[in-house]
Amino acid sequence: MKSIQKFAISVVSTSLLLAGCNSDDPTPPLLGQCSTADELNQFYNYMNDNYFWNDDMPSNVSPGNYSNVYQLLEALVVPEDRFSFILTEDEYQSRYVNAEYVGFGFSSRQVGNQVFINYVYANSPADLAGIKRSDELTHINGESVQTLIQQGRYNEALGAATVGLTLELTWRDRQGMSYTEAVSKELVETNTVLAAEVLNVDGRDVGYYVLNTFINRTGSDLNNAYNQFTGVDELIIDVRYNTGGLTRYANQAATQATGNHVIGEVFAKYLFNSNNTDMNFIEQFQLYEGVRQLNLERVYILTTASSCSSSELLINSLDPFVEVVVIGEPTCGKPVGQIPERLCDKRTFVVNFETVNALDQGRYFDGLAPNCSATDQLVGDWASPDDPMLQAAAYHMVYNQCQPVGVVSDGMTTSQHPQASDADFKPKNLAELWRSEH
Repeated sequence: MKSIQKFAISVVSTSLLLAGCNSDDPTPPLLGQCSTADELNQFYNYMNDNYFWNDDMPSNVSPGNYSNVYQLLEALVVPEDRFSFILTEDEYQSRYVNAEYVGFGFSSRQVGNQVFINYVYANSPADLAGIKRSDELTHINGESVQTLIQQGRYNEALGAATVGLTLELTWRDRQGMSYTEAVSKELVETNTVLAAEVLNVDGRDVGYYVLNTFINRTGSDLNNAYNQFTGVDELIIDVRYNTGGLTRYANQAATQATGNHVIGEVFAKYLFNSNNTDMNFIEQFQLYEGVRQLNLERVYILTTASSCSSSELLINSLDPFVEVVVIGEPTCGKPVGQIPERLCDKRTFVVNFETVNALDQGRYFDGLAPNCSATDQLVGDWASPDDPMLQAAAYHMVYNQCQPVGVVSDGMTTSQHPQASDADFKPKNLAELWRSEH
């Protein structure tokens, strides 16, 4: 063990919900042919009937004035909607349903002219080559990443999503050691739990896992994590980059953590627009695919501005029943969800409903504030004892209060840590998160 003592659908079935999406949904295309004009008209009508803010949409928009549904969506959404988007059906099936894509298997963030690794998928080409979270990518085929960024050729240099495409990658770890490997793109399986470990904090066993998305495979990934946590005294759920997904897995994660304290209670109330009040319903806490439950009375959750939707629902739904200690930064502010609908060869993710908890609390469009503030810094791999967010959680466990501002558990000031800022990495939906992956 490591030590961190260094101080939803047309007729909704709750088993298929996402905040919002039903990724098992065989929904047929909306009625009509798939010419551009038909697609625009179908989408316009759908927005008028099903968009959560349909009464507030601009009234002077004519679908015939737009070249595609992406432009039409941009014209119709209300200012507070930062979340609606459209995928191709192929993208939807690949990422949501099959949980795979062609690439190297890493996510990165750009900080100035530097590129740092946010996370790496298990058994991906990047993982097998030895690339880890917090490493800096310095060269591609011998060309400096800094030069590629300055010349606007960085994405081009990473190449197309083609199986077998091989590039020479050079990266540097936090200790300054450089490595160069020929790495080939392959079909990457996107494990949704990026890390799961039992840590030691002041003699107590603490389960810690990083939950990156809520998609079809998350149920089994959660079981693999919770199977490691038998007998833990505390639990930390890290959703710092989790922009959301299937609400049933937010429910499963919450129920496996707190078990008998919540099972059968109200997990969330789903409220649709005035056209669709007959679709309103209540979902109870339940295990879904979960097996092991911990029955904890307190849960720590690590957040940033990219913790959205189902990640926030996890917090808001548990709050009436157990102690939820949020560590990190304010969340993104998405108390609403989407039901993906087929539209010809596309899948629309348009906000359809809002959620509130058992006490009817919701509407947190400004985000959920943390109990204790801490920053997301790339100081090592997952569960690094230098991670300010983990240190803040450990401090609270030991002293039952937030650590002094600017001081971490071992007495160092946060400015002494090597770090890569998260200023340029704040995705607000899954489409944006996926664009950070290569």
